[in-house]
Amino acid sequence: MSLKVEDIMIKDVITVGAEATVREATKLMYKHDIGCLVVMRRGKPVGIVTERDMLKRVLLKSKDPRKTRVDKIMSKPLVVGEPQTDIRDAVRLMIEGKIKRLPIVEDGHLLGLVNFPDIVRSSAYFEHIISSFCSKCPRRTSHSDSH
Repeated sequence: MSLKVEDIMIKDVITVGAEATVREATKLMYKHDIGCLVVMRRGKPVGIVTERDMLKRVLLKSKDPRKTRVDKIMSKPLVVGEPQTDIRDAVRLMIEGKIKRLPIVEDGHLLGLVNFPDIVRSSAYFEHIISSFCSKCPRRTSHSDSH
């Protein structure tokens, strides 16, 4: 059994328009208690903005969050996966890209988001790991000792 990202992805992804200010994005993140927003332009995902982006590219550079637009500080190009991407491939993609969140896109439309904590917390992921591990173990037959 191959576990796919669509099996564990967050489906209700909070997004922000590329023209929004960092202050507006911050309010949205606070309201939903989340650490990132997928940035959209004309209905398509074009980047991602995280708390870290805001710290590094706004706060540390003393930029005004009321004037700085999200598209000026977002991480891009956007690395994405598809719903049928195997979870191992998604993890590999995230490690190689040095990213913690992977938007899931199909035909240019945002369908979900996968992040490392969700992967680890997923019961489907644990079941997958356990079944993979057990399939590699030699089967032991029990021998009853007669005394």
